[in-house]
Amino acid sequence: MTKIDAHAETAAGRGSRAPRCLIDRRDFLLASGATTFTVWVTMNAGTAHAEKVPAKVATYPRMKVAKLSQLEADTPVDFSYPDDGAYAESFLVKMGVPAGGGIGPDRDVVAFSYTCTHQGGGMQETYSGKTKSLGPCPLHLSTYDLRRHGILISGQAYQSLPQVLLELEGDDIYAVGIFGLIYGRFDNLQG
Repeated sequence: MTKIDAHAETAAGRGSRAPRCLIDRRDFLLASGATTFTVWVTMNAGTAHAEKVPAKVATYPRMKVAKLSQLEADTPVDFSYPDDGAYAESFLVKMGVPAGGGIGPDRDVVAFSYTCTHQGGGMQETYSGKTKSLGPCPLHLSTYDLRRHGILISGQAYQSLPQVLLELEGDDIYAVGIFGLIYGRFDNLQG
């Protein structure tokens, strides 16, 4: 009995009237004469050897932004980070619920940029302690979930809100970096 006959007999024994595949993928490839091949591509940039190029590493400033013991639940603390340039307005908030990237004993202290990633609308005064969100943006109503790393809830934006990375040292909270690109900048450290 061939492999195909055995398959047909098994299918018939189950009372199946559905169409059957009479050949498996491997047998099909072998029978069809399919072969594999390798393409070799020579890259010639006009030089005899590769050039070593040092990597550019971003070094964010470490800036004290608040004291953990002085934070009040759902009351944002404003600060500018990583500099005082355009779109650097940020805020820190103790939300009372665990959050992605949160610090502190309850992992509920987070910080984000106030600037919407869609068209740079300022979202100061739009934090909602009830929904733990920022927005809606006054330009196109984008709203962000601060429990989930600032992911977009609704609106026109297509990127998450830049999250300010925090460190806790004793009672002091430091901003140490940014996860995401600040609106209006090609480099967060452009000044």
